[in-house]
Amino acid sequence: MTQAIAYLAFNGNCADAMRYYERALGGKLEVLMSGAESPMAAQIPPEFAQRILHARLALPGGGMLYAGDAPAHLPYEGIKGVSITLDYASTAEAERVFATLAEGGQVTMPMQGAFWAKRWGMLIDKFGTPWIVNGELIAV
Repeated sequence: MTQAIAYLAFNGNCADAMRYYERALGGKLEVLMSGAESPMAAQIPPEFAQRILHARLALPGGGMLYAGDAPAHLPYEGIKGVSITLDYASTAEAERVFATLAEGGQVTMPMQGAFWAKRWGMLIDKFGTPWIVNGELIAV
């Protein structure tokens, strides 16, 4: 089965972001590999060796979130044109995760009812990642 998995890019703070998401989303960080820990370590300039080449966060229910630090020699423009959507079976869990991700970030649409979910909201977290959080989806 094909599965779409978001791969987030960060500007040197991938490790902090993924550890935060591990706590906020109740996941398990399975991989957090820096350049220095990779098979390519000898080819990576020492000043970039601590940047994360690959991170993998396993989410409850079988979902995954991948990430890495953008190549240091390229301009980093942030995450644009996409939001990571999280669906929860309960509005309470959706509200909890929304509040956690919103800490230090910017709420762009407060949690509220909608025709597709009993509760939903949008935010950009403190790492610049846009999120949509849904609680109790409604069949439309």
